[in-house]
Amino acid sequence: MGTGERADKFYDEQVLDRLNPRMREFVARQEMFFLATADRHGECDNTFRAGPPGFLHVLDDRTLAYPEYRGNGVHASLGNIEENAHVGILMMDFLRDRIGLHVNGRARIVPDDAMRRAHAGLPVDPVPGRRAQAWVEVTVEEAYIHCAKHIPHLQKVERNGSGRAWGTDDVRRKGGDFFGAAADAPERGPYLPPPRADAETWRAEAEKALERAELRPGAAGAEDEEFHGWFRRNVNA
Repeated sequence: MGTGERADKFYDEQVLDRLNPRMREFVARQEMFFLATADRHGECDNTFRAGPPGFLHVLDDRTLAYPEYRGNGVHASLGNIEENAHVGILMMDFLRDRIGLHVNGRARIVPDDAMRRAHAGLPVDPVPGRRAQAWVEVTVEEAYIHCAKHIPHLQKVERNGSGRAWGTDDVRRKGGDFFGAAADAPERGPYLPPPRADAETWRAEAEKALERAELRPGAAGAEDEEFHGWFRRNVNA
């Protein structure tokens, strides 16, 4: 497309392998972000995470962590991270600076008690729906700006009534059947996931992954290098 020169300039000037001080300050005041994950087949998912300002914690200039709250029970993001550690985080400031920050990296799931032992200063949220069931720790590989030119400038309005319904199972407060999916369910029948690779191909790829993991230098006994393979689950969260 003839954009190689511009792309090279952008990488040279804007893409970091860590969070600089202004990026860390930006992250520390965000109340939401978008999270992109993919499973072992490359099937993608994009979701939204929100919490009080600073719920996405800057542990150091190369590490972020956020709590996983009680959700719909599907655990699509956590399931993908178990199979494929690569994640993309997009933070958008619609309210003040009208700018965005991309962070790409590798994620791992950490039980709440283990995270608190490693980082004693993490707050314990008094709101039941915002109590961490587990944490996702992200090692930063790329951090770069999302330009302002198409980001709308929004205004925050206080919610009427009792505020956000953190952790609720009240269907109405969660949005009800806004898109009519439940009404269509009897006609659709049981949900079936899209077809995946055949068993022979899957097993061959899995064996290759296990072999690479066993050959990886320093893998034995190193918790942060532990292989989260396709034949077993290594996380107790």
